[in-house]
Amino acid sequence: MSGHGYDAGRLDLPFVGITTFGKRPFVEDWQAIDADVAVLGAPFDAGTQWRAGARFGPRGVRDASTLFSFGHAGAYDHEDDATYLPAEVRIVDIGDADIVHTDTERSHANIELGVRAILAADALPVVIGGDHSINIPCIRAFGGPEHGGGDFHVLQIDAHLDFVDERHGVRHGHGNPMRRAAEQGYVTGLTQVGIRNVSSTAREGYEDARAMGSQIISVRQARQMCTAGVLSTLPRGADVYITIDIDAFCPSIAPGTGTPSHGGFLYYEVLELLQGVAKSHKVVGIDLVEVAPDYDPTGSTSILAAQLLLNTLGFIHHAGRRD
Repeated sequence: MSGHGYDAGRLDLPFVGITTFGKRPFVEDWQAIDADVAVLGAPFDAGTQWRAGARFGPRGVRDASTLFSFGHAGAYDHEDDATYLPAEVRIVDIGDADIVHTDTERSHANIELGVRAILAADALPVVIGGDHSINIPCIRAFGGPEHGGGDFHVLQIDAHLDFVDERHGVRHGHGNPMRRAAEQGYVTGLTQVGIRNVSSTAREGYEDARAMGSQIISVRQARQMCTAGVLSTLPRGADVYITIDIDAFCPSIAPGTGTPSHGGFLYYEVLELLQGVAKSHKVVGIDLVEVAPDYDPTGSTSILAAQLLLNTLGFIHHAGRRD
């Protein structure tokens, strides 16, 4: 008889029980986090400039993630001949940061508080948005004593540059996060991959991004460079924070987002890049944003997001680069 939990009395199928990320344990007390990975929901979408709905992203991605919860003995990948996320990789879900409607500053502060709690527990923060403005408090959390110092490079996978400084007084919307990240002294630079077509950032923003240490790579350029070429733009030996906007993907596989952009990536293009990063660099944090489930009645966008996160976590822990 194997040691799988469901062999001991419960089948516990994905559609049964309480919906946490991957059906992993829920930790309500943020002072009692004891895990390798802690998942935080950031259901804030008041930073959007067009279609709202990403506030339901954390709930949608969690629900989709139960598809991959057939026990905790890990997932065997026959191509890699590896078992990812076995039971000894401790993943917990700490619920959502409290969102105060109409109050961006307070909502962002609550998100930052959650990330700081995860860092204080020496766990890997994985934050599910919400619109891309939630990256701002995520990055700011690393400026506190909980992180213990240390610089890192930001890898952004996105259709849009998100490097607007200020527009009509707005500095903390979903068009601003990479500019706010680049301003932090512990962010050494950015690699922005997937940027294409019409953008919310003007030409001056692109010039500012490059001047502040950003490498900007479109989808077509990334395909020409191949995975190894894109990976070579990351500083060797640097810690990396990964931020993924679901609109980096082609709307044919990810229609559930507020600002879809045709010409995006397909699944394996991004997955192989993330696997390469996990092998070559220490990943210090992840956020995945802009999933708006109501625009995708098939649920495939949420499934894509959940699958991408779980596979990435598997790569990180299999590579053993968390220390």
